[in-house]
Amino acid sequence: MKAKPQAHFPATRMRRNRRTAWSRRMVQEHTLSTADLIWPIFLTDGTNRRVPIAAMPGVDRISVDLVAETAGEAAHLGIPVIALFPYTEEGRKTEDGREALNPDNLVCRATRAVKEAKVGIGVLCDVALDPYTNHGHDGLLKDGTILNDETLEVLVAQALVQARAGCDIIAPSDMMDGRVGAIRTALEREGFRDVQIMAYAAKYASAFYGPFREAVGSAKALKGDKRTYQMDPANGDEALREVALDIAEGADMVMVKPGLPYLDIVRRVKETFAMPTFAYQVSGEYSMIMAAVERGWLEADRAIIESLIAFKRAGADGVLTYFAPRAAKLIRNL
Repeated sequence: MKAKPQAHFPATRMRRNRRTAWSRRMVQEHTLSTADLIWPIFLTDGTNRRVPIAAMPGVDRISVDLVAETAGEAAHLGIPVIALFPYTEEGRKTEDGREALNPDNLVCRATRAVKEAKVGIGVLCDVALDPYTNHGHDGLLKDGTILNDETLEVLVAQALVQARAGCDIIAPSDMMDGRVGAIRTALEREGFRDVQIMAYAAKYASAFYGPFREAVGSAKALKGDKRTYQMDPANGDEALREVALDIAEGADMVMVKPGLPYLDIVRRVKETFAMPTFAYQVSGEYSMIMAAVERGWLEADRAIIESLIAFKRAGADGVLTYFAPRAAKLIRNL
């Protein structure tokens, strides 16, 4: 939109509206609320366990028996959704990632625990094979090639296992072509018509995923890279095509990943489709901020809130962020 001509100084003094705290609040264009936050949580085997993740200061893997308590904390803080990610022990990783289909795997057990606790929040479950494969890829691998259509069958089965456990939002992050449509068809067929799909619609082959791969245990397993199925960071128009396809296939919400380096994509997606649009402030973004905080180079609370406001300014309806509990406390002045 073209800016209209304005009066010149001193008739116009931009600092008038900035002079007091109440005035700044009154003219603030974007606000951040706890309802904008989704809290990703890492799971591990065992009982009463909290395992610090070295690359993500302040973030732990937690055992399933602690998940309901954590979900209760999220509900108390006003966070509407938690997202579950498993750390799969090496002995359970296979070429075909079959642990993803185990109805008693970490994600399914944790989902049931949250639902049984009746804390009144949603559960988002990631659909992809990388935490479960011994090669670290999101799909089935044959002779160095990721098999798209064969992988779809496994992803559908994984989504159904999660839906049966009580998952509210299925979030396919694998970037296989056609997976949203295949999952939506299966959910309808099996009677899960109210289960939502948040598609990782524009997921880039990014350098910012390293700490996450340590958190889920896929970093050492990964053979090669994921550029044959995740998007080229140089491409923007392609993201709009991906989003359009996922919406046509039945996605209820779409996501851009990573977040801060791709705010231009968030803006374009929101303006083009007017769909519920989310962004993932990924592990690398979190770790960069925390590393600078630990060295005294950034003021933690201000940097966290400023980074999250940037998503809202770009048009995001919500953010998956490891800062969720801390940000929620800041927002609520706790």
